[in-house]
Amino acid sequence: MNRVLIGLAICLCFLLFLSFKSVNFSSNEISIDSLRAIYSKPSNQWPKPTIDKVIIYEELGALPSSPINLNDDSVRKIVELGKTLFFDPRLSGSGKISCSTCHLPNLNWTDGLKVSVGHKKAENTRNSPSIENVWFAKKLFWDGRANSLEEQAQFPLTSEIEMHQDMKVLPKKLNKIKGYKKLFADTYGVGKITNELIFNSLAIFQKTVVSTKTPFDLFLEGDKNSLTNQQLEGLHLFRTKARCMNCHYGPLFTDNEFHNLGLANYGKVNQDLGLYNATKNPKDSGKFKTPGLRNVMQTGPWFHDGSVKSIDSLMALYNMGMLVPSYTLAQLEDPLLPKNDRLLRGIMLSKKEINALVSFLNSLSSKPMEVQIPKLPN
Repeated sequence: MNRVLIGLAICLCFLLFLSFKSVNFSSNEISIDSLRAIYSKPSNQWPKPTIDKVIIYEELGALPSSPINLNDDSVRKIVELGKTLFFDPRLSGSGKISCSTCHLPNLNWTDGLKVSVGHKKAENTRNSPSIENVWFAKKLFWDGRANSLEEQAQFPLTSEIEMHQDMKVLPKKLNKIKGYKKLFADTYGVGKITNELIFNSLAIFQKTVVSTKTPFDLFLEGDKNSLTNQQLEGLHLFRTKARCMNCHYGPLFTDNEFHNLGLANYGKVNQDLGLYNATKNPKDSGKFKTPGLRNVMQTGPWFHDGSVKSIDSLMALYNMGMLVPSYTLAQLEDPLLPKNDRLLRGIMLSKKEINALVSFLNSLSSKPMEVQIPKLPN
């Protein structure tokens, strides 16, 4: 009998030991030396991230290259033409607004404003996202209404409150500029400028706009001291307790999907139903695109409406599981009522953990790619 009790006690102690190890690991209370040893291994040997069963994720990875081959002379000509068009305000109806007005190279290709400002200083309803690594996106805009960069270019050009351009007029305008006629002829071998060629060159140029290497990339390349202890702790939190990898994974830290964070302002003057506007599927009401997190600390204000101006406020929202708006009984019966994503839940990080997570996000920052502003043709 005593032997049985002793055996049971040993088994119980062993189970408690395993339980303690599991809790200790999942709660991120691991020594920094252990963390550094764990994450110094190849990423396919890192601990499994804390994600929901429905998520098919890709491990965090090093910065990928642009798909555009700049060693090809013909491709390089298209890129240079697209860059020239990108910085030319003559593409707008007023002749005062260019693509670069809302996507400034020195601001990591954003404008730093809550919402972009366009024709006659009209305010847009959405924040201007960075175009860094935009080649990776499957859908464009916060609401995913464009399937390609060629299609995307048409929206700001023709928008009444953005560039206010008549696309029947633009080719005629550029055809009157001798410098552009020569550029298009040298690039595409044609004597007439068309909208299709304008869209194509803008798209090819934007695919070359990429972020540069970060301390996190250097860490993955073998420089195990490129991340501070705090950033390393933040990396582990990002992958586990903070649940960030449910939506932000892979080399560009995005699932390329759309989620409802409770920020649609349903029923208010500034209501924006996001993806629903493009698909007309009630299930998409209130969903917005998941942005990549490279240079996220340098591209605020955040969210589709630029409503969050400080990283402290942003972290507080995620820490509580985002806001859950209140609705009337009539609104609750509306099929377009946005419903917060099931992936959202309060993660209840401590102040120390939040600081570590923010520190890791800083390790995803890099200097913008160097761009020489082109001389505009006349």
